[in-house]
Order: sequence, then structure tokens, then C-alpha cells
Amino acid sequence: MRYTSTHWGIYQLGVDAGDAAEGVPHARPLAEDDDPSEIGLGLGEPELEALRICHPAVREGWLEHGPGGTAPGQRGSERMVEVDWDTALDLAARDIDRVRRDDGNRAIFAGSYGWSSAGRFHHGQSQVHRFMNCLGGYVRHVNTYSLGAAHALMPYIIGPMKDLMADHTTWEVMAEHTDLFFSFGGVPRKNTQVSPGGVRQHFTRGGLADMRARGTKFVNFSPVRDNLEVPEAEWIQIRPNTDTAVMLALAHVLVTENRHDRAFLDRYCTGFVQVEAYLTGQAGTPPCTPEWAEAISGVPAARITSLAREMAGSRTMINMAWSLQRASHGEQPCWMLVTLAAILGQIGLPGGGFGFGYGTTNALGSPFPRTVGPTLDQGRNPVEDFIPVARIADMLLDPGGTFAYGGETHRYPDIRLVHWVGGNPFHHHQDLNRLERGWARPETIIVNEQYWTPTARRADIVFPASTALERNDIGFATREGHYVAMRQAMPPIAGARSDYEIFCGLAARLGITEAFTEDRDEIAWLRHMYEEARAAMAQTETPLPDFDRFWEQGLVQIPREPQPTVMLQAFRADPEGHALPTPSGRIELFCEKIAGFALPDCKGHACWMAPAEWLGAAAEDELHLLSDQPARRLHSQLDASAHSRAGKVDGREPVMINAADAAVRGIADGDVVMLSNTRGAVYAAAQVSRDIMPGVVKLSTGAWYDPDGDGRDRHGNPNAVTLDQGTSSLTQGSSAQTCLVRLSGPVNAAPAVRAHEVPALRRI
Repeated sequence: MRYTSTHWGIYQLGVDAGDAAEGVPHARPLAEDDDPSEIGLGLGEPELEALRICHPAVREGWLEHGPGGTAPGQRGSERMVEVDWDTALDLAARDIDRVRRDDGNRAIFAGSYGWSSAGRFHHGQSQVHRFMNCLGGYVRHVNTYSLGAAHALMPYIIGPMKDLMADHTTWEVMAEHTDLFFSFGGVPRKNTQVSPGGVRQHFTRGGLADMRARGTKFVNFSPVRDNLEVPEAEWIQIRPNTDTAVMLALAHVLVTENRHDRAFLDRYCTGFVQVEAYLTGQAGTPPCTPEWAEAISGVPAARITSLAREMAGSRTMINMAWSLQRASHGEQPCWMLVTLAAILGQIGLPGGGFGFGYGTTNALGSPFPRTVGPTLDQGRNPVEDFIPVARIADMLLDPGGTFAYGGETHRYPDIRLVHWVGGNPFHHHQDLNRLERGWARPETIIVNEQYWTPTARRADIVFPASTALERNDIGFATREGHYVAMRQAMPPIAGARSDYEIFCGLAARLGITEAFTEDRDEIAWLRHMYEEARAAMAQTETPLPDFDRFWEQGLVQIPREPQPTVMLQAFRADPEGHALPTPSGRIELFCEKIAGFALPDCKGHACWMAPAEWLGAAAEDELHLLSDQPARRLHSQLDASAHSRAGKVDGREPVMINAADAAVRGIADGDVVMLSNTRGAVYAAAQVSRDIMPGVVKLSTGAWYDPDGDGRDRHGNPNAVTLDQGTSSLTQGSSAQTCLVRLSGPVNAAPAVRAHEVPALRRI
């Protein structure tokens, strides 16, 4: 049996009779997955293949005039010239060498960000970083758009996010023990279709069903109702970006009514004295009463009070969606989540404590053990320059400028060349008109891509990359319980090559073949990586078969853990023997180190700070825009697939609008509307609903960026208008969820969508 692994599931591959002549594989989900995702069922479908990059191509202006900065918008509008592989590789290698020689490796940004491959060898980020390190290094990014604030903050407070995510209490434990499941931002099942490296079994729907069957009560603080698929859940409408104020008020009730766990706070935490002073107004700020929180959030004070009492009288799990920290001052809800759970005193108990991201990826709450997988050694990067990932436009627009991060001041490098492999910055980044201006500054941009995405269209040199079906690889994801032999299912389309083959071609021209390849071809690398993982797994109770047997059988399934996980249970049992990796070894409700940085936008404990944009300071006609993850694709991946296009309205992404907000503007379901602010504008199709609170609109991310001549996106990409500003000077995370817009329409003569057209090409 042949398999392939995608971020949204493992699929068995076969060839239908009607496809046999062309050898197009048909994908079927694993039989044991009772809630499979439909995203991957269109792998290899004609609509996608029509957008494949078939041959190396060079931007016409760059080919004729050589490297140099361009006018904003010029990359992406000029014709692309198809050339042979030798020409493209020669051009790219020559320019990489020029920049390295003239300006040094700190003038090269190896930009690979995104879920580029579930296979561990052909993972674009690993390939480009290994290649660049063999050349002497590159400017790197740190953290992620998904969790930028949390990745940088949580090690000070409780521990690294990668450890917390692997230690989340399993669904079966919550089904048995949790009385009250309290979620800020819901548990969106659509997000849990995916996991980096693949999904063997999807757990969220079944986990919620088991909790409901036992009688768990669900409370959902959210501007939208449909992000928690529990019909009887209590939906409490809350203004976006105000969750911290409500958590503070809940804590205020617990403390002032003596319902907090003083013994837990004394033994397991530091800094409660400062937190208590802030909650009660002794620190010189207003006390965080329910009435105070109601004025900020819109949540009734009486319900805040009664909910705090319910929490204290129940085994309570408090969950927070990752989206809350993708906002102005996004550190604060993270810190307050832990603080509120500590005040309640149930951290480390079965079914109690906190969850940071149930409903974000499938692996959180997984019953499978944390296992070791195959990895490609990236080598050592001697270049010290870096940026927080969401600061790419700042770096390109302000070379030599300074930025604050982690209590220190750093300087942006002057980037002359970008090599991007995997991912799509014209999806991930905010304020895309601003990124477009920054994208014009480097002298050369090289992109490895499979499809004519917005990023590929904006390359000077683009290399056609093969897909997972067209190469051999190993699929693996920690806490997903599998190793998958991803044997090649079809030949590469036209002139496509794997990223490894592309870098082998560049390495030969730059004299680093031996360092990059170590004399291994694709299969030799897979065998080497697998055997390294096998040696590590030999120390566990689940040894792996040798490579040849694994490659033949196709799928190795890791058994579930014999004992289900309870987050921080060992720490609760023995806080000295299992001390946390924080400065004090305990949960830091007040952090001396952060306080010592004396930052104006991130204090020494969780507190309320008004966002840069929010409904509490909005003009009468402004609405708050939420930009969530899409249900029918992973970020922008496979946006042109039939499954993704079936969720659009006449080819445009839908925007959810409250019925009252639509009525006052004369907007009906399906009308084309425009969302705009000083940063830009985006067209979308109205989806009138009562599942979103008044004053808020929601437009999912991932529609391929498709600006007209004035920079207005025609397709429905919310990042045409979102805020490109760091969450704080401590973490510099993404603030995508902090965004006010004006809504106008119906638009009777909206421009046609052109996102899924192949750019103008000529062949030489």
C-alpha cells in the first residue's frame, strides 16, 4: 500500500480505472480516522495542475537589466520569461555569489516560512537553511506568526511553548473529569484539521462529543458563535481584544470573595502579591471589578461574577485560542490565562488548569506519546542577525533601523537578496501594500514554488518545485502516532525538480556539493534520517522496523500512551524535583526579569492595556475585523482547489457580517462589499449571519492576494487591511486581530478576480 502524508491527514493512494492511463493517484483517508479532512482529497486535480510552474522563469526586467531594486508593484506585473534549468541555475548562483562576496552573508535573507511539506526531508525551510549555512549563513527569523507573542513570553512565565503543547491534558481525561470548560476564542474544529507533519486521527470532534456525553458545561467567550461546535454551549459575546479584562475581573471576584487557592499560589507560584495589588486597585490603577470589565468588554458584570463562582465550585479547564495573542498587547491574555488558572488552583489536576490552544492544531490533547522523528541537519548559522518573523516589512523598509526584542535593542540588516522556499509571505503578513513596498527593495528575489502563488509571481527567478506526490519522503509529526513512507506516486510535472535537486544544482555551481549533499542522494538521505530516529526510538517501548521493512510496509503506527497526560501533573506532585524552566522554577505571575526591562508596553505581570485599534475607541461607522483560519484550506495552500473554491461566492471570499450591521447598510447575502481603512481595501462577498456579534466582521485568511492597480484586493484577502505592528517591544508578534475597518456596499461593478490566472509568459 502507498501512502502520502499532508498536514491535514494521511491518505492511502490508489489509481482509479479512469485515471490509470495518466497515473493520477486517488487519495483516500485512513479508515481509522473517523473525522477526516476533505482538504487533501483534491491532490493532483486539474484545477490545481493548471497553476503549476512548469519551467524555470525569470522576470523580464531583471533578465534584461540585471539585479536592482524595483518600483513597488513591478514584481508581479511584469512578464516572466521561461528559461532552461542551466540558465536559471547559473543566474541564481552568480547572483548569490555576488551578494555574498560584495555585501556578506548578512545581506541574504533565507525566507522560508509556512507549512511547506509534511515530509521531513523535503521540508523547504530545512533545505534552504542547510544550503545557506553551507555557504556561510543567512539572516534568519525567529518565532511564528501563529504564536509570536506566546513563543517569546511563555518561557519567562511557565516554560517553552513546544513543551506546553506536548504536555496538554488529553481529551479522554477531560471527558472523565472536567465539569466546566471555559474557552476564550472557542475550539474551532476547522483549525484542528491540521498538524505540522500530518494527522493520523482527528480528535477534536470526538473529544468534545465525549465531554458533552458526560455532562461537561461549555462557556464560549467569543465575538462569534460558530467556533465551538457544541449546540448547548453558552455563547457570551465579547468585544475583540478585551479578553484580558474579563479574565482580570474573574480573578478579582475569586480573590475578593476568598475563593482563590492561597496554598497553591504560595507553593507553586511567585508574584501573587503584585497581582493581588493590581486586581484590587492597591497599585494605583482602578480595581479590576466586573463592572470595570463590563465597560471595556461588553460582558455583563453580573455574569462575570456568577461565572467566577461556578469556576471555583467546579473542576474547570480554562482554554484560550492562539488568535487572542495575535493582537495588540497579545502577551497579556497569555499571561492572564496562566494567572487565572493559578488563582483557581487546579493546575496539575485531572481535567483542570488551563489549555493554550485546544482548537488550534490536532496534536493538542492527543493520546499519542511525544516521539522522536527524522530531521535534516541544517548545520550551524554563523550570521547573528535575525528578525522576529512578523517584522519582515520593517526590515526591508528600514535597513539599519533598530527594533526592541527580549529586553534588548537590535538592528535591521540591509537585505540585498531573498531566497524563499515554501510558504507565502503575501498570505501570512499584514498590511500587504506595505509589504509590497518593502518587497521592491532587495536587488534579487529567488523563489522555489510549485504553483503560481502571489509570492512566485513576485520573484525575479522562480524554480518549479515538485509536489509531495512527485518525490520520496518520510512523514512524521510528534504526538500524532505515525511514521509514513511517502513513496513517489507520479513523475514530476514538466520540468519540476525537488528542492533538494534545485539546491544540488546551485551547490555544484558554488563549490559546496560535498558539504551540502554529504555524497547522499534522496533515498540515502531518507535512510540516514530514519535510522537516526530509529536509534533514538530504540530506547523507548516502541522500537521501529529497519528502513527497508518500513519503506515496504508504508505506515508505522505508534501506540497510545499507557497513561493519559495531565498537564503539569509532575510539577504539582513535586515542584522541587520537577521545577519549571523559569527563573524561579515556579509559575511567575510577576516576573522580575520582565519588570527589569522597564518596557512601557509589557509590565511585570498581566494587566489591561487598550489595543491600538478596538471598538472602545472606534468611530461610529467602524467595525472590528477578525481574520481567522479558513475551513477549506490550510492558510493559502490549495486555494485554487475545487474544495476551496466551493466555499467562495462567485470566486470571492465571504465575509461574515451581523444581520443588523448589514441591514443598516442595505447589504444582502451574497452582495459584493468593500472593507477599507487607511492601509488598504479588500472586496469580499457578504455572508449575513446572527452567529457574529454586532460591530464585528470576519474574513478568513488564505485567498490568494490579487490587488488591482490601486492596491485594492479583489479576491478577499484580509491582510490587505490588517495592522503591521508588533504586539509589544518584548515579543514583536503579529497583531493581525487588531484591525478596524469601514464596510461599504453593495458594490455593483466589482472588478473581476484574477488570482488563479497564470501570469504572462514567454519562452526563450
